[in-house]
Amino acid sequence: MKTKGIYLLYRVVQALALPAIFAYFLFRSVRNVAYFPSLWQRLGFLSRSLKQTVPGAIWLHAVSVGEVLAVIELARRLRAEFPRAPLLVSTATLAGRAMAREKLAGIATGIFYAPIDHVFAVRRVLRTLQPAMVVIVETEIWPNLFREAKRAGCGLVIANGRISDNTERKYRGQRWFFREVMRWPDAVLVQSETMRQRYVSMGAPSGSVTVGGNLKYDFVQRATDAQSPVPRLIEGLHPLELWIAASTMPPAFAGDLDEDDAVIAAFRELAPRHPRLLLLVAPRKPERFPVVAAKLAQAGIRFVRRSDLQDPVQLPAALLLDSIGELSGLFPLADVVFMGGTLPARGGHNILEPAFSGRPIICGPHMENFREIAQEFRTRGALAQIDAPSQLAGAVDGLLADRARAAELGRRAVECAQSKQGATDRAIAVIREVTTRACPCFRPNIAAFTIFWPVSRLWRSLGARNRRRAMQRRRSLAAGVISVGNVTMGGTGKTPLVLYLAEQMRRSGHHPGILSRGYGRHSLEKHLILEPGARVKVTQSGDEPQMFLRSGLAPVGIGIDRFQTGRILEERFGADVMILDDGFQHVRLERQVDIVLIDALTPFGGCEVFPLGRLREPLAALVRAHAIVITRNECGRGTFDIEGRLRVYNAHAPIFHARADSKYWVEATSGRETPKLPFSRVGAFCGLGNPESFWCTLEQLGINAVDRVTFDDHHSYRAREMRRVAQQFSTSRVQAAVTTEKDAINLCEGSAELIAPLPLYWLKIGTTIEREAEFLEFIERRLGANPRVSTATHSNNPTP
Repeated sequence: MKTKGIYLLYRVVQALALPAIFAYFLFRSVRNVAYFPSLWQRLGFLSRSLKQTVPGAIWLHAVSVGEVLAVIELARRLRAEFPRAPLLVSTATLAGRAMAREKLAGIATGIFYAPIDHVFAVRRVLRTLQPAMVVIVETEIWPNLFREAKRAGCGLVIANGRISDNTERKYRGQRWFFREVMRWPDAVLVQSETMRQRYVSMGAPSGSVTVGGNLKYDFVQRATDAQSPVPRLIEGLHPLELWIAASTMPPAFAGDLDEDDAVIAAFRELAPRHPRLLLLVAPRKPERFPVVAAKLAQAGIRFVRRSDLQDPVQLPAALLLDSIGELSGLFPLADVVFMGGTLPARGGHNILEPAFSGRPIICGPHMENFREIAQEFRTRGALAQIDAPSQLAGAVDGLLADRARAAELGRRAVECAQSKQGATDRAIAVIREVTTRACPCFRPNIAAFTIFWPVSRLWRSLGARNRRRAMQRRRSLAAGVISVGNVTMGGTGKTPLVLYLAEQMRRSGHHPGILSRGYGRHSLEKHLILEPGARVKVTQSGDEPQMFLRSGLAPVGIGIDRFQTGRILEERFGADVMILDDGFQHVRLERQVDIVLIDALTPFGGCEVFPLGRLREPLAALVRAHAIVITRNECGRGTFDIEGRLRVYNAHAPIFHARADSKYWVEATSGRETPKLPFSRVGAFCGLGNPESFWCTLEQLGINAVDRVTFDDHHSYRAREMRRVAQQFSTSRVQAAVTTEKDAINLCEGSAELIAPLPLYWLKIGTTIEREAEFLEFIERRLGANPRVSTATHSNNPTP
């Protein structure tokens, strides 16, 4: 069956099951009110705080507590490897989310509940997060998530891959389906050779499945929270022996073994022989906390709950750890550890945390979910295994009595755990490689796509026709022409580069002129010709020409017909080099140098022509570029290979990199310049094509923008808007308001007074080109093809 047919069948089944899914959600919410707030996120409606305005985030999915603990070190390394890429972590369970919020605080940018595997929910989450990379941990195989992530151009990696015995039996009969699903991941990193064989037998391409090791071996022992009262309680009791019963499990059905009963029975047997024994029992499931408390009371055991430590207790006694996240830091205090989930058939729990603490570990016969780990520990004699609950008391008693044997077991456990480390390094290497091939582009929802698709195709067709006609009527100026443009709508840093080129042309002896369309101007003049430093209203010129004029670097010609405007600049000012602002699509004017700017933050404009995406014309148009400059490199998220993608469309144009340089701040009222903003908390607002660039610049300067307001590109500010911004910033208790030079030009009269008493500053930005000498030499070489430019003003007295 073809892929489309298989997915159609899957979606039909999902549609039929949707009422049952909603009924399940309702049932879970009634049983546990805490489940209810998660429903919107499970349906794909994430909070605004998670919304990304540019692609490049990393989505890491760890279903529950065990997976979250496994990826802590991986998350830290991802944050270090991609420092500007938001790291967004999803879980499927309440306990998993609670653990993620605790363990990944300060690491993850955001934590949310994973969507159900329905296309509408998955696509909505992808559009919100805009990830360049999706990392799925362990056993989670979601057909729609896999397919939609790859269709959106994301990298997709399964890390720490594992298929349990039960899961393998379920998948085995559905290989015809999973063979299609498993062709989507770019790489599958599994825990062992056994797991590799299982994935391949399930249908995963053998070339994509490699043994990466177990991330859980890279666990880093964390000290107990200094605020935790548990260590102080233990120290105050002065126990001679501490036994930890970790992650104990309840019965799965009537008559099934209850591990808490087994632990309580063993403790009652041990207590007479060990009068200074303290039992720390930590049930796996939070809903078991009151149940175990009742069991301890019924058994007549003195105990205290972690949540109620004011009650005194005398040894021998038990401490019920009714909290989440503290157990790991308490293992180093134990004399012996029993790992729960191993006496009944539950598949076992992770024994690596107590192993890294050097503690002797006892477990039951069921370690199916950690088969390879358990086998390795048994082979090395680093694990004490029992076969029945009746043996638990004897095993604990033996290790408490024989301290030398207990210490040897702990030493072997540490050695065994440490010898298997390195899975995180291998995962990072694979993720790094896969992200270089990612090209994330996210479609709108179905309704918007249906409406916009024909409009996009019409825009594309008409644009191509107009360019063909314009090329047939192309005209040349006597002066050389350098075009600065882009293929996407919105800002890419064209204005700073135009100013940079004007300055460099002056320094090399040229007489530059700047040609602009004057976007947003309301002037009726067909050709507006202005000398350097001229003062005109922004409504007459447009905002970007105002920046050209203020620089005083070159005369500025504004007009739709840039050939005629350029002729006037030549005649009136003797300009021998024209810098054509936003000129890539203005093909009617011949140019010697066609420079296309690519924004590192959002390089490919959604990969679709407007209005489906932000492309002015298809990416194939890049073949016309003579040079490509990737701007805002200091802000780029570094999660995909922009250059490699550009080479698909243009194999020959040299590619350069540029970054924005902050020159100084200007106080709006007085015009006073200052190199450093004298405030730590600011409110920032801007109306740019890509506001993320301004936020990034502020971050690079170490400025804490505690509140942000965005407006449309080229926005002309009104008085009521400035008053609203002032009110919002006042509520946020900021010390100053900051904006960009372009926005400062578009402010209404009296804006500084309207936003008072907050001081208002705007930032002057410049451009730095990497490999600058090579870049300028390339431009001069291209201009040299124009006879007038090559012989004109390379004199010993360049224009000052």
